[in-house]
Amino acid sequence: QVHLVESGGGLVQAGGSLRLSCAASGRTFSRYPMGWFRQAPGKEREFVAAISGGGAGTYYTDSVKGRFTISRDNAKNTMYLQMNSLKPEDTAVYYCAADPNIDKVVTGPGYWGQGTQVTVSS
Repeated sequence: QVHLVESGGGLVQAGGSLRLSCAASGRTFSRYPMGWFRQAPGKEREFVAAISGGGAGTYYTDSVKGRFTISRDNAKNTMYLQMNSLKPEDTAVYYCAADPNIDKVVTGPGYWGQGTQVTVSS
């Protein structure tokens, strides 16, 4: 069982940066691939980034490549999303997610956090 709690959201101007954190409970954290999703108002939830259990493998949706970086610290049971060069279209609720299967982390993870709001002003 994995329990996920996001933090670090807020209001930032376009071109700015934010770092989201996802604190996970559970002794199996280091074995679980994890990821970030986001949902903008009126839109479906979409995949943003994923990372393998050990942290060596990372995956990004095209719209954030080169701007966002996903990472994790298994000693701290925490995953991060560093977001640079933010754009107004990045405005959304960002969700942390986890699943034992890396494919499901991208398509339909079994564990979700409650979400944190990111707002980028123009």
